[in-house]
Amino acid sequence: MAYEIDGQTIENTASGFLVNIEDWNEGVANYIAKEESIDELTERHWDVIKYLRDEYINNAGNQPNMRKMTKAMQDVWNEKKVDTKTIYQLFPGGPSKQAGKIGGLPESRRKGGY
Repeated sequence: MAYEIDGQTIENTASGFLVNIEDWNEGVANYIAKEESIDELTERHWDVIKYLRDEYINNAGNQPNMRKMTKAMQDVWNEKKVDTKTIYQLFPGGPSKQAGKIGGLPESRRKGGY
């Protein structure tokens, strides 16, 4: 399978994840977001996406669970408490899966939970 974005063919898996992480850029992210029924990526969307990419790329392929994600966003957003509902409102298809897909990361092999 493949995405056709700005005249480029970008290979993806049957579930829509990029085959090569190097093919990712913000244009690709916006395209995948629309495919995932997210019309616009806000600053908070980008915060989650950048966090997941940073963890994966700079931390030996780490794919944080929801608890770590909410704690990280508390720091990024300078809020006392960020709950899972807040992040699920951004990524209703599941933050790890949907944000990871939009971020060009491989499909998570985790089963979820804390």
